[in-house]
Amino acid sequence: MDPEALSAALLAVVTPIAEARREGASAGLTVADLPLERPKNRDHGDWASNAALKLAKKVGAPPREFADEIAAGLTAVDGIASVEVAGPGFINIRLEAAAAGALAKTIVEQGAAFGTNDSRRDEVINLEFVSANPTGPIHLGGTRWAAVGDSLARILAAQGAQVTREYYFNDHGAQIDRFARSLVAAHEGRPTPEDGYGGAYIGDIARRVALAYEGDIDALDGDAKQEAFRELGVNFMFDEIKQSLHQFGVDFDVYFHENDLHESGAVERAVQRLRELGHIYEADGATWLRSTEFGDDKDRVVIKSDGKPAYISGDLAYYLDKRERGFNRCIIMLGADHHGYVQRLMAMCAAFGDEPYVNLQILIGQLVNLVKDGQPVRMSKRAGTVVTMEDLVEIVGVDAARYALTRSSADSNLDVDLDVLQKRTNDNPVFYVQYAHARTHNVARNAAASGVDRSEFAPELLTHETESALLGALQEFPRVVAFAAEVREPHRVARYLEELAGLYHRWYDNCRVIPLGDEPVTNLHRTRLWLNDATGQVLRNGLTLLGVGAPERM
Repeated sequence: MDPEALSAALLAVVTPIAEARREGASAGLTVADLPLERPKNRDHGDWASNAALKLAKKVGAPPREFADEIAAGLTAVDGIASVEVAGPGFINIRLEAAAAGALAKTIVEQGAAFGTNDSRRDEVINLEFVSANPTGPIHLGGTRWAAVGDSLARILAAQGAQVTREYYFNDHGAQIDRFARSLVAAHEGRPTPEDGYGGAYIGDIARRVALAYEGDIDALDGDAKQEAFRELGVNFMFDEIKQSLHQFGVDFDVYFHENDLHESGAVERAVQRLRELGHIYEADGATWLRSTEFGDDKDRVVIKSDGKPAYISGDLAYYLDKRERGFNRCIIMLGADHHGYVQRLMAMCAAFGDEPYVNLQILIGQLVNLVKDGQPVRMSKRAGTVVTMEDLVEIVGVDAARYALTRSSADSNLDVDLDVLQKRTNDNPVFYVQYAHARTHNVARNAAASGVDRSEFAPELLTHETESALLGALQEFPRVVAFAAEVREPHRVARYLEELAGLYHRWYDNCRVIPLGDEPVTNLHRTRLWLNDATGQVLRNGLTLLGVGAPERM
């Protein structure tokens, strides 16, 4: 019996009891009103519910009395071994071994589909992340967003959402001009401009531009020369960024060019739409968005008095463009230095007639620090002042890097200990999880060599306490993935996998799949092989959601 089946059984029991207590009390009652959770103390059973406490007032009954009635009804449900009422009305449910163990076969048969559903099929999501300026390699903050963003996209898709990964290509504005001037200076052997970009990569890109330019680039005058270095340099830099991301396991569906917003008339269309909605006004020779009406701390200039678009104009045009492309959820991942932008972006969303935090959602990521030998790692050989994605991957590999950056909440600062990530011990969380998966395959290989197969399945034999705990954790996987999607937090999947790996290792130490010596192969061995393979499947499914490999041997 999986959590969905138990929830349905609980609803079937509660509905007539509630209606008998008070006419109409069962109207609109759903499984969402009847929470189930795993007790922290397994002595309390397999599942617990506070449904009686939650609904007591609605049905007009004392919680404990209401809970007793629910418990009596649940006791008659096939697959439930016992039900107890504790405290003021908590309901503790213990499943029969066969009902709990049946999950192992379900998982193996569902395979990669276990943990997926179509509950978010109506969500058409534009997930914008990384979007690093094409002025240098991706630094650690962008690397964190690459890992978290791609994992979130996988998790949302696993719940039925239509997800488009989008990279906002900032190829317009002052930073690109500074990048171009830096390339020209490197080419001419001059020092980096005071506001320019340093690092060995600037010299590399400058040399590539000079070689790729058709003609004599030094024959160009100042403006033309800078434009040549800008156009070719940005393309070379962005090609490097895309290649780095691809090697990191992250590929985007759309690369959206900021410059297109300004050349296509998208800014003007966005301003006109807001003008039609009554939220644009003119003052002091400039065009303003009346954003204070929607919670912003001040109105925002959209078109400056000199006729040039202000920074927010691109945001207006870009958001409207996404909505016109059919996305009903626009999720944007921003760095910690953009925290102040959230309120104005939500005001923008409301001004277009949309619902803030629903149609537009902003995720803020905090800083990442690398630590080695107890000291922070600050410098990159190639980028100079920052540590890059390539630096991290070179030291620990893609799997360890992605896992380390995803296993903690993105809205908290993160210290990544390189010494730990390079260890092949249980101290290294990615090794711990991957080793558990590899161990399930090793057990399966040894089982096959010993004549243990899955020809029989007797779940009622899975009675060892470590089997109960392992099955309980396996039941949780779909709920963990669904909740990670709801709250946009991939780290919940990683932490779940670590817990599951620990339970599997303990089960492995206590329960044999392969007979000892001349012992005959029994249905217990065969059934435990189902449980072993089910655990491997869930570990594999979870690692796949994080974009991390699931090795069969280590």
